[in-house]
Amino acid sequence: MSALAAVAYSPRRLRVAVVAADPAIAARLAALALDAGHAVVDATEAADAILTDGCAEALPGAPIVGLGAAERDFAGLLPAGATPAQLDAALRAVAAGLGVRPLAILPEPRFAPLPEDGSPPPTSREVEVLTALADGLSNKAIARRLGISPHTVKFHLEQLFRKLGAGCRAEAVAKGLKRQIVEF
Repeated sequence: MSALAAVAYSPRRLRVAVVAADPAIAARLAALALDAGHAVVDATEAADAILTDGCAEALPGAPIVGLGAAERDFAGLLPAGATPAQLDAALRAVAAGLGVRPLAILPEPRFAPLPEDGSPPPTSREVEVLTALADGLSNKAIARRLGISPHTVKFHLEQLFRKLGAGCRAEAVAKGLKRQIVEF
């Protein structure tokens, strides 16, 4: 990483409020937030994120990360034994508006059903191209996004049209949506 890139990516310390019913647990959570490189603040309104053991209900302001609170509807859920790196990533993700769930409680992945005509399903790269196509990108823009040549994009599109039985870009996207290969 160049010196300029390192300066451009110097993550700021988040302000983290700690909420726990037991003072000993609150002290442990505060130590975890500090170990992850963040500042611990008292008021939840001034926080970028809230770290709790699961006792928090609807708190104003910041999104909540529940440590060891698997059954709660928080923006972030982590197992009780999460590392400081995992905690840092979860706090940053929820502060940025994302959700965090451990792999154990993620829904089962959905795969596109096999075509009735027996043709092979799209490859992962073809799905990436189809997703970019659904975003309305041109061949050149798809190539830039995926780091491939426009010629390779054209090849993948031809394969997709053949596998999906589509005659144009719009039809390929429509069939990809119908078969749940891509989503909006």
